[in-house]
Amino acid sequence: MTRLSRRIFVLSGLVTAGVAVTPRQGARAAVPYPFKLGVASGDPAPDSVVLWTRLAPSPLNADGQGGMANADVTVEWQVSTTDRFTSLVASGSVVARYADAHSVHAIAGGLAADSDYYYRFRAQGQISPVGRTRTTPAPSAFGRDLVMAFASCAHYEAGYYTAYRRMAEDNPGLILHLGDYIYEGGVGTSAVRQHVGAEIVSLADYRRRYALYKSDPDLQAAHAAAPWLVVPDDHEVENNYANMVRNDSSPTLTAAQWTARRTAAYRAYYENMPLRPASAANGNSIPLYRRIRWGQLATFHMLDTRQFRDDQACGDGWKVCADADLASRSLTGAAQEAWLLDGLAQRYGTWDILGQQVFFAQQLDANGAASMDAWDGYRASRSRIQTGWQQRGVRNPLVLTGDVHRSWANDLKADYANPSSATIGTELVCTSISSTGNGSGSTTVPNAAANPHLKFYSDRRGYVRTTISRTQVRADFRAVNTVTEHGAAASTVRSFVILDGQPGLQAG
Repeated sequence: MTRLSRRIFVLSGLVTAGVAVTPRQGARAAVPYPFKLGVASGDPAPDSVVLWTRLAPSPLNADGQGGMANADVTVEWQVSTTDRFTSLVASGSVVARYADAHSVHAIAGGLAADSDYYYRFRAQGQISPVGRTRTTPAPSAFGRDLVMAFASCAHYEAGYYTAYRRMAEDNPGLILHLGDYIYEGGVGTSAVRQHVGAEIVSLADYRRRYALYKSDPDLQAAHAAAPWLVVPDDHEVENNYANMVRNDSSPTLTAAQWTARRTAAYRAYYENMPLRPASAANGNSIPLYRRIRWGQLATFHMLDTRQFRDDQACGDGWKVCADADLASRSLTGAAQEAWLLDGLAQRYGTWDILGQQVFFAQQLDANGAASMDAWDGYRASRSRIQTGWQQRGVRNPLVLTGDVHRSWANDLKADYANPSSATIGTELVCTSISSTGNGSGSTTVPNAAANPHLKFYSDRRGYVRTTISRTQVRADFRAVNTVTEHGAAASTVRSFVILDGQPGLQAG
């Protein structure tokens, strides 16, 4: 086997230190294999990274505990510069607590900046799959060019996670997930694969739903390939919720039951994501907006557009709605908006990248209606942020978006009512991993006459692969033709380039 082939197997979670994992589940095992949910890393820094796993020998048990006994377990972790672990650069142990569904968030410190590493875990006489991770450049350095992929919306019932596998095969240095990592609904009518259990409400429900999704080998491969930066959208809790307001009446819940559901959802989100302890849930809220510097190259401003927003205007949906223009309305909340503008003012890196959930550019239908769930429902909020980055001299604002299950590439305008107004930023929208199924394959921009700043559209499933350098960001819109059959190839539907100091899309 060549080293490249072996590396792909390792990052797919099939080999640990050159030895197949599966046989270790046999006669030598004192307990059933506990690492069935794979491994992950995230929130990298110049000298550290979060390492994640969760012990679950029976992931789909109804109690949400993954088949683990009511006892805490010590888990060892190791970091090496090679996937054979012949020498270690960092190691330690952490207690996986029964109260936390035996999830592990280990901070591997003392690492070198802008470096690649391999990691694994040991527990109960077993060895986990191997993951690869990476640290960020030092604050004063640009470091290497960064291949960064981003994705969203992975409905388990809608199709297979082939796009995650293809993303892993691109060998990215970083992956962003922009929300809808799970879906909360009960068993549907999908002929592809189905959820387990009814719509999720309790902590046990949410834990089991994450276990179902994380059991998927393609998702495990993407987690093992690179560190992730994650933010949730709505389906990690409930469809189209806004702050503490429910916008989905099924199932029927009292106010207290809704609060308990949100509390359970955010606790399970933290348990199952490679987040630092600073992002641990606190009751019915979770501190998720945060800033990750990639040296002098880029700054990632990861936003939360659900917990602090005002309720959707005019009853949600697509509307012509005057209330969407009210200055008092905010998608981010005042504190997060001030935090974002303060961070943009620092201009730490060449590229200021906003990782967020919902459509940012203006998008009107033929009747002038817009989505009240997107930034169009909070126009003053969008205007304050766009004006803010102009006033602060932000050279390269780039907004990354998920949510809408289609690919888009958009110029951001100073005045959307005036097509000739200045282009002041760029938005890249990823399609879904699987949500809404295969798609039509159309690349005709809907309602193009009403939205001349929307430059590209594609109705296929996939992800966006970017290559970030000092002089440009190249964006490749990657797609698979089918998710209802497993294993489709990925192709690049369209590529664009964003040049340093020149906001807007250029042909790639």
